[in-house]
Amino acid sequence: MQKKIKTKTVKQVVTFKATPYELYEMIMDSKKHAGFSGNPAKMSRKVGATFAAYGGWIKGKNLKLIPNRLIVQSWRGTDWPKNYYSKVMFLFTKTKSGTRLTFSQTGVPAEKYIHINKGWGAQYWAKIKKKLKKTA
Repeated sequence: MQKKIKTKTVKQVVTFKATPYELYEMIMDSKKHAGFSGNPAKMSRKVGATFAAYGGWIKGKNLKLIPNRLIVQSWRGTDWPKNYYSKVMFLFTKTKSGTRLTFSQTGVPAEKYIHINKGWGAQYWAKIKKKLKKTA
C-alpha cells in the first residue's frame, strides 16, 4: 500500500502562435519532443503505453489521447517517491491567433511543487515557443 503524501496541483494557461496539431505533435512525437527539449524522448501514441522524456528523467503512461485536442498522462520525475505518479492534462483549444493550452498536473508532491510549477514554464512552454519561432 502506498503511503499518503501531501500533494498540490499545478494549473497553467499558455497561448502559442501555433495550431493544436503542431503543439500536440511537439509533445507526442519523440523527435519533435527531443528537438525542443534538447534531451532524448521516447514518446508513444498508444493509450496504456509508457513514455520517457528529458533523457528518462520523466516517465509515465498515456491515459487518454484525443489527437490535436487532449493528452492525459500519468507522470513522474525519477526523484519522486518510489512508484508515485501525478496526472497531467494538456487541453488544446484553437483561437484566432493560435492555440490556448490549458494545463493541469494533479498529485504533485508538495515538496516538489515550486520546482515543478516553474519547470513547466522554463522546460516546456518557453522551449516550445523558442522552437516554434525557429521553424516559422
